[in-house]
Amino acid sequence: MANTPDLRNDFLWGAATSAHQTEGNNVGSDMWRSEARRPERSGDACDSYHRYPEDMRLLADAGLNAYRFGIEWARIEPEEGLFSNAQLAHYRRMIDTTRELGVEPVVTLHHFSSPYWFTEDGGWTSDKGLDRFVRYVEKACTILDGVTWVCTMNEPNMVATSMTMRGLAEQGGQDLIAGGLPTPLEEHSLRLVEFHKAAVQVVRERTSAKAGWTVAQQSLVALPGGEAKHAELQWLWEDLFLEAARGDDFLGVQSYSSKNVDADGIVKQPDHPDNTLTGWAYRPDALGIALRHAWEVTRGLPLMVTENGIATGDDNRRIDYTTKALQALYSAVEDGVDVRGYLHWSAIDNYEWGHWAPTFGLIAFDRETFVRTPKPSLAWLGGVARRNGALESSG
Repeated sequence: MANTPDLRNDFLWGAATSAHQTEGNNVGSDMWRSEARRPERSGDACDSYHRYPEDMRLLADAGLNAYRFGIEWARIEPEEGLFSNAQLAHYRRMIDTTRELGVEPVVTLHHFSSPYWFTEDGGWTSDKGLDRFVRYVEKACTILDGVTWVCTMNEPNMVATSMTMRGLAEQGGQDLIAGGLPTPLEEHSLRLVEFHKAAVQVVRERTSAKAGWTVAQQSLVALPGGEAKHAELQWLWEDLFLEAARGDDFLGVQSYSSKNVDADGIVKQPDHPDNTLTGWAYRPDALGIALRHAWEVTRGLPLMVTENGIATGDDNRRIDYTTKALQALYSAVEDGVDVRGYLHWSAIDNYEWGHWAPTFGLIAFDRETFVRTPKPSLAWLGGVARRNGALESSG
């Protein structure tokens, strides 16, 4: 597998975060309210709302040239129709800071969290939902001047799953979701496609940015006898969303692991010493599977790896995982797949939707003092970026 890839000269090398997981005290969001039922709260998170210049500077100083971050709808529109110019200015300062540091901003408009008022009044399924989201996107576009890459929604397949989970919980069916995530319902997914396409239209009309969304690719593999079930689940988990991306400017590929499918469905990953802190299989090759599949289904849409990483407390293992994932990416590029960038998840250890233990970051931080400590993997990835992908000196 190639260690010196033939990547584009403008290939983006960076890391990613989301607003809710890093900013702290996002009290107007539905996620903040739901955390009362979770093992741990986000609280101050990484305090990146105030410390984002330091986070960005650490990435830039290491040699990375891109940073994916989200803007928080719940801060921008804390009450329906009430928009905060101060919060819009805050996120514009974030964009300007990346530019000052020579870093390309990749801006996500929606990363799982929504205003509490939106969710409580029906959210994505409300008759008013689409107009509300479009109005927010229109307002967000007022601060996107000069931004090249805009992700409308993060992992809509996971958003659809959360819609299913919410419905089951409201019906008293918590036991149905205790064993894992339910498969997204097609009706929910198609609804989200409507939101995405409307957002792409607004972004194109009001900015010069490229617009797309990101998909959590499962890299599903059919076991003998599981081919029919694999085809069914492949559509519901990935292909519906990948096909919807046709006609967009790019697709964000998000990959962490791979899952097997037998005649009964997705096979639960057995306990294994190589499993990550999230219980996922150690499968850096999944990124290659995801890229090739997305390239095929979208019919040649430019791709950007907007998330790829591993939950581990062993930073040497993080470097090993990322090395193998990049080799899989390089192999796909050699075969003609158009990949525009690699953004590692995550820039900093953060709140992983109910838990603090799964550490994905290139940067560690102290939750009491918020002191940042770059890990060796940050310098390593920065070195790879400076060489535009060459791994010979990765050590």
